Amino acid sequence: MQRLKPDVDIVLDILKAVLEAQPLSSFTQSLLYQYQERGGLSKKQLEGLYSKATKVKTIPPGKMATLEAIILRKHSKQKSELPATAPLYEKDEETGNIIENILAKYPQHKRVLFFKLKYDNNEIFSASEKTELQKFNKLLQ
Repeated sequence: MQRLKPDVDIVLDILKAVLEAQPLSSFTQSLLYQYQERGGLSKKQLEGLYSKATKVKTIPPGKMATLEAIILRKHSKQKSELPATAPLYEKDEETGNIIENILAKYPQHKRVLFFKLKYDNNEIFSASEKTELQKFNKLLQ
């Protein structure tokens, strides 16, 4: 980022003014150190500096407004909400009804008992298994 007037540094002026008013503030000292080492501060750090600077009455309101504008111009990261999760498998009610109908007439039918166990365990039926169930159902009617 190229600044229009490199000799004017609002953030450094505010940091020094806050450090002058509160010389024992370790937060402000660490912000000053990071600003001098890295050449900038994050949005959260600038917001913390702004909240500290509002308590100092000697800082001109123009500099405070400039700091607020710098904060507003910074990009803020936002996490998107998690998408609603759908169940991995939904039971096919029609298949369940067919199984119940067959077992009502023939409760010991081994193949249909196998299908019922598979249905209760939420396993997916293949196309051939579904057609086999429908054949059993047609034979009963």
